[in-house]
Amino acid sequence: MTDANQNNQAANEAPQAPADTTETKPKKRMSPRARFVLRAMLVVALVIVVAWVLYYQMRGKYLESTNDAFVHADSVTVSSKVSGYVEQVLVADNQAVAVGQALVRIDARDYSAQTAQSKAQIDAAAASEDAARAQLAEQKAAIDQARAQLAQADEDARFANAEVERYTPLAASGAETRERLTGLRNQAAQARSTVLSRRAALDAAQLRISSLQAQVRQAQAQGETARAQFDAASVNLNSTEVKASVNGRIGDKQVRVGQFVSAGTRMMTVVPNQFYITANFKETQIGLMRTGQPAVIKMDALPGMQFQGHVESISPGTGAQFSLLPPQNATGNFTKIVQRVPVRIAVDASAQDRKLFVAGLSVTVEVNTIAAKDELREQRERNSQANASVDQKAATQGGQGAR
Repeated sequence: MTDANQNNQAANEAPQAPADTTETKPKKRMSPRARFVLRAMLVVALVIVVAWVLYYQMRGKYLESTNDAFVHADSVTVSSKVSGYVEQVLVADNQAVAVGQALVRIDARDYSAQTAQSKAQIDAAAASEDAARAQLAEQKAAIDQARAQLAQADEDARFANAEVERYTPLAASGAETRERLTGLRNQAAQARSTVLSRRAALDAAQLRISSLQAQVRQAQAQGETARAQFDAASVNLNSTEVKASVNGRIGDKQVRVGQFVSAGTRMMTVVPNQFYITANFKETQIGLMRTGQPAVIKMDALPGMQFQGHVESISPGTGAQFSLLPPQNATGNFTKIVQRVPVRIAVDASAQDRKLFVAGLSVTVEVNTIAAKDELREQRERNSQANASVDQKAATQGGQGAR
């Protein structure tokens, strides 16, 4: 057997490989229901995206919010105006109080005595003034009497002088005796002396008037001093009852019965019912913010609740500018940090809702600035026109320089 035959026989005797029986499975097609659901989901997603874009362009981008905001109240420190021992503490911690309500009473006996003493000094000064005025009236009457006596003395002196002139020629002619003339001359001299005496008495009485008027003014000054002391004593007496100056609630009560307090001693704090929000917005958020714009307030302490408010004022500087040590960026390396501007938000809530506010609570504030979008557009147009005018002027000057 040849080699070729042997090879053919071996090939015929070799086992044949089994035939490939694997069949290609047809691809599973999506059911019409699944295709409908997928298309519906795509449409809904597209609608949501379009709605969100429209909302953001029309309203969302004008809503500025921050959680760097806190409830504030202009708390009033209650202090004693006078010194003394505390007799009564009329309020408790966290108690609501009204304007004029008594909070603390201080021992008033010393101040009552001072008031009574000042009142007695007023009465004494009034009595001194009355006495001085009575003396002044008497002195004026004495002046009138002295003036009348002087007038009478002048009249007597003129009569005596006239008699001397009339009897002098008669005595010279022998019709009257010289003794008669001498007696008349003595009477005239006595009348002149009386005139001088009366005039001196009148001058002295008039000088006495000035002294008595000074006494009246002194008594009046003493009365005014006594009244001022009485007013001061009355103020101190009234100050022994410390009253609330605002409506609010008591906090940080430190005073106790029997405690000695000096003038200015802090006794408690009254937190008023008028709350406001201080919201620290980023400098990139206040471009459209204006006074009066509406705001929504959400408190961390009351999840799910929101309150209405409005922008009351915007700080004239960032918070860093009013710090104890303002930053100085003119030296050293500079790292830009977004600054925050304090914005005061007024709370437009009812009296019942205001009771939920507590000073110091954290809140989230959202301000709607859409009302200022037209204003911003006008500002941008004016800015563009101003820049165009500057560029045109610079180009004109450059052309003239080239010529």
